[in-house]
Amino acid sequence: MRAGPANSLTDVPGLRVGHAHRAGDGYRTGTTVILAPPGGMVAGVDVRGAAPGTRETELLDPRNLVERVHAVVLSGGSAYGLSAACGVMSRLADAGVGFPVEGGVVPIVPAAVIYDLGRGGSFRATPDAAFGHTAHDAAAGLLGRGPGVDGGAPCLLYNSPRPRDRTRSRMLSSALKKKKISDTHIPY
Repeated sequence: MRAGPANSLTDVPGLRVGHAHRAGDGYRTGTTVILAPPGGMVAGVDVRGAAPGTRETELLDPRNLVERVHAVVLSGGSAYGLSAACGVMSRLADAGVGFPVEGGVVPIVPAAVIYDLGRGGSFRATPDAAFGHTAHDAAAGLLGRGPGVDGGAPCLLYNSPRPRDRTRSRMLSSALKKKKISDTHIPY
């Protein structure tokens, strides 16, 4: 096996990834969004732990109506950080991307968070819808790179001085398979 060209989630055709993070002024947190290709993507989840912070993960149960998601949000901020998904939903709805219903679309955006409250000094300095907007726009190629904004490989570790990519890809024959590095790499 060999690594994919970028050795990242972005090696999967159609996936786009963007980040918004902030360090300073009480913040040390961020949000990553993974945008699906047109038509959405199939997703699954295994929720574990004594106090998981998730949103819309029940939609991923194969017995439910929804078969595809339009984005996935991974964020800091514990339960407060789930609001970053609202920013992603807003951008997708404005673009007409989502599950079709009478009168419009409802973007399906499952989200999960980590507990990083107070890491930057302020307990309530957490990701919000604006983080979701920025991460979406970075993934969609609507922003240039600058402080706190990035497009490319997911930035799943926000508690380090410099957030790092925590995904890898491996090429298997003619198919690309993904391997996510375990969440045990996130220091608390």
